[in-house]
Amino acid sequence: MRTETIDDLFARYGPSYRIFVTAGAMVASFTMVLSGTIVNVAVPEVMGAFGVGQDEAQLLATAFIATMTASQLLNAWFVSAFGPRLTFMIVLVIFTVGSLIAGFGPNLDIIVVGRILQGFAAGVIQPLAMVTVVQVFPGNRRGVAVGIFGVGLMLAVGAGPVVGGIAIDTLTWRAIFFITLPLVLLAMFLGSIFMPNPKREARREPFDWTSYILLCTALFCVISAVTNGQRDGWTSNEILTRFAIGLAATAGFVRMQMRDGPRLLDFTLLKNPQFASAVVVGFVFGMGNFAMTYAIPVFTQIVQGYTASQAGLVLLPASLILVVLFPLAGRLSDHVPAQFPIMGGLILFAAGVALLATADVNSTFWTVAMFAIVARIGMGFINPSLMASALNALPPERLNQSSGTINFFRQLGGACGINVLVVFLEIRTQFHNENLAATQTSANAATRELLEQVKHILSADGIPAAMLDRMALDHLGAMIEAQANTMGFQDAFWLIAGVFIAALIPAWILGRAEKKPVRTSGRPAPQAGN
Repeated sequence: MRTETIDDLFARYGPSYRIFVTAGAMVASFTMVLSGTIVNVAVPEVMGAFGVGQDEAQLLATAFIATMTASQLLNAWFVSAFGPRLTFMIVLVIFTVGSLIAGFGPNLDIIVVGRILQGFAAGVIQPLAMVTVVQVFPGNRRGVAVGIFGVGLMLAVGAGPVVGGIAIDTLTWRAIFFITLPLVLLAMFLGSIFMPNPKREARREPFDWTSYILLCTALFCVISAVTNGQRDGWTSNEILTRFAIGLAATAGFVRMQMRDGPRLLDFTLLKNPQFASAVVVGFVFGMGNFAMTYAIPVFTQIVQGYTASQAGLVLLPASLILVVLFPLAGRLSDHVPAQFPIMGGLILFAAGVALLATADVNSTFWTVAMFAIVARIGMGFINPSLMASALNALPPERLNQSSGTINFFRQLGGACGINVLVVFLEIRTQFHNENLAATQTSANAATRELLEQVKHILSADGIPAAMLDRMALDHLGAMIEAQANTMGFQDAFWLIAGVFIAALIPAWILGRAEKKPVRTSGRPAPQAGN
């Protein structure tokens, strides 16, 4: 592959090169983000297709996000080893293979393997695309470039459920894995021509493979233990073993990141109170963002009986408003102390999710959409101020490490948010189901009256008398299940709101630390893996 620097490509294509390479990078990143959210509307379909619960079906989202979180740390090594252009092409091929495996997978386990490959590609592509876009714009226009890039990604977040819903309703749920492939081919075409391919250095920075293996082991063991705990028993030998291995791997990973030499994350940055508080808020932000994006489409389908297309459209107004709000919130973050927009955003998000906790089968489409808008507006105020505060907390020479660290924890929060939300939802739904069922006795006058009314209606429709009792009881059981599902989702939304209210504490600490900045000491960590 011919060596071509950015200057060489500018000389060949002129000023238009900036547009071409930005288009290729944005198409690739847009596709990755779209693939991350497109599966949320497919969860009820997957549950029905394979006879599994949400605890297993949610792996379509969690496996993607967790793998994306870990593979972000491989970006620098890939670029060092293969160069930007070849890395871009290799990773898009991996994504395509993952899409085909997921689309044709005969069972859920194989589909999850495909999602893991897709998530791996997404984690490597997104930092590469962002860096490329920043490099081709002059310093005084890079803020605009990053803003445009961010708006594109936010549009992808909103478009994912909509595109997925339309694909499911018009084709099949498996179509969600194929529908992004034309975009991948377009990105490959643009990347093969316009991505830079500078001469690679003969000597590369060493990569900390031991830490990376420990991180992947920790993520796999903890997430799989949480996913299977409700079904296999939280105190079963298998679940306890997975938790033990996961915690041991986590401890080993943290220990290795505290030593000198090549490392994936610089944990010494957390000695800075302002940065550490920003990381905690970023983790919570990731939890709430991904959990809400997952929960609302599933809630509207399971509780309200929406089609996949209708469920996908519920979040679209909130995403469009966020696109408009994002630049305004960015300007606000430059003029107001960070804790005020962050704390205000946390309160707004908690309020929006608390309102969602009041929704049920009778809530209208626009009621749920308006609640989502309130929450999204809160998120729009959090992110710009959070990132600005985190990056301003440290010396300029440590910006690469700080950016990689807070992005890692934000994505990790997303994986944990969906995982914990679904387990909590399963537990609370079962709790409400058992409690409601326990009240349905012969002494319950309301229940007897309901059964008699149902039998009267069925009898009027010509149902044989021998079947009336059974069908009336089946109807009662369906009503109990529906009510338990509603109450389970309401509890889950209250949980998210509570977590965001608790995040006000680190946000307040962040504000106090900002008044008295404390800079971490020590030499900058090597950038391999950031």
